[in-house]
Amino acid sequence: MPSSKRSPLQAPGGNDRQAVNIDGLHIAYQRIGEGPPLLLLHGFFGDSRVWSKQLAGLSSEFDVIAWDAPGCGQSSDPPETFRMPDYARCLSLFIKALGLVRPHVLGLSFGSTLSLELYRQNPGLCRTMVLAAAYAGWSGSLPADVVEQRLRKTIPDLDLPAAEVVTIYNVPGLLTESAPRATVDENAAIMSEFHPSGMKSMTRALAEADLREVLPRIDVPTLLLYGDKDVRSPLTVGEELHARIPGSRLVVMPGVGHLSNFEAADRFNAEVSGFLRSRQ
Repeated sequence: MPSSKRSPLQAPGGNDRQAVNIDGLHIAYQRIGEGPPLLLLHGFFGDSRVWSKQLAGLSSEFDVIAWDAPGCGQSSDPPETFRMPDYARCLSLFIKALGLVRPHVLGLSFGSTLSLELYRQNPGLCRTMVLAAAYAGWSGSLPADVVEQRLRKTIPDLDLPAAEVVTIYNVPGLLTESAPRATVDENAAIMSEFHPSGMKSMTRALAEADLREVLPRIDVPTLLLYGDKDVRSPLTVGEELHARIPGSRLVVMPGVGHLSNFEAADRFNAEVSGFLRSRQ
């Protein structure tokens, strides 16, 4: 089992990732800071590097752990049949392997649906949930024709050269056209290293997921974070989740797209820190 002690001065980045074996899968992750555990779950075309500003900005208060989901970053690809319940079982074993006790769980996009499936399987595992650009799965939050359209487009696109995929999905899409050039370029660099096979499994898992029945049963503090310019998970989805999750709090960030953690990192970190600090 990896050591639970880290230097609070360890710098976040792409080259200091640790790893653990989970049911035959090599799972890479970054970990920094001291305090209550905060687990970060990324979305499509990402890995733990998309959380660089959270690893840096939240590690003074929390033990921040950002994994590379199966099929992303330095983690190995899962079987083609992997679906959301499989990702969640892998994640629960990851939490156990690292010795995390009731972590705060922050999921972005795909990671938000994974958070909900983790809660469905293990209701007592999470201390709180922060769901950013969230879905109750595509099938749980989007019309059936939109889900089918996304599948028909995304799966073939994943066989295109990486540069073309970045052009299609980065801006507009994950980021707004007003995002700083440095932010756009940083996300493009991460996106360009996506795993085609891993992304296909993630896409099918998110498309098939429908976790609406879980929402009214959630009894941990839950924060919903949405950018009002998000074209992937629009604010109407957030409003529906807010209406269904008892006692949830909805925060809308103006002028921000899907990757609010990237595009408005200071505001994002302040909202997360303030919410979690009040619920220690």
